Amino acid sequence: MDFKLLKILACPICKDDLKLKEDKLICYNCRKYFNIENDMPIMLIKEAKDIGEIKEEKG
Repeated sequence: MDFKLLKILACPICKDDLKLKEDKLICYNCRKYFNIENDMPIMLIKEAKDIGEIKEEKG
């Protein structure tokens, strides 16, 4: 993912900063994450997942 793009992206739910981790953009403020597919972040609110699901996916 382009780091210039990461600097301008904000969480669509709470407008806080996002952190890149593996293939996900994480918002620690509202505890949601957004997947990145083919270098494109999926920033739809209905596609947001709870941070707790990250561990379940790897589990």
